[in-house]
Amino acid sequence: MAIEHDYFGLLSSGPDGSIFWSETVELGDQSVTVDLTAPDQDDVSSEALDIAASLIAGLENVDDTARRGMLSEVDDRTSEVTEYILQQQEAYGDDLPDVLVDISGDAAVDIIRSLRLMSMTILADEHGGSEPFAVLEYALDAATTDDVLLVNLGSDGSVQSVMSAD
Repeated sequence: MAIEHDYFGLLSSGPDGSIFWSETVELGDQSVTVDLTAPDQDDVSSEALDIAASLIAGLENVDDTARRGMLSEVDDRTSEVTEYILQQQEAYGDDLPDVLVDISGDAAVDIIRSLRLMSMTILADEHGGSEPFAVLEYALDAATTDDVLLVNLGSDGSVQSVMSAD
């Protein structure tokens, strides 16, 4: 079986009924891997695919929303964003300015601005549920995929949570 959509084209399901779509999207000067997945195509609505397509088409706005979500957690000393920032400061030490794209004097803001959006995974079967609909993966260094922040978005595009993936 398959699902057809204006943006994604024909989404064929595997033998187990799952669907998977992948594309590389340009965002400024970076390439972002975008995956759409669902374990059972029967759980994917056309509305979910429409929302997924709008997230991809509006990736710049989605990225801005995710970064604002990260910034909102900086004042919380127990947040995973704060912990991630402290880890990056410790790991890079005096070399931190070399990896930052903008230096304002506020290390937390500078690190969040300098994060690269590596990927966005859309969990199309989670539309309207309490689980994340999209997960954005950020890293300060594209070569260090172990040290990342994950921003979970609901199907309405709002930030549900930010967590580290270590």
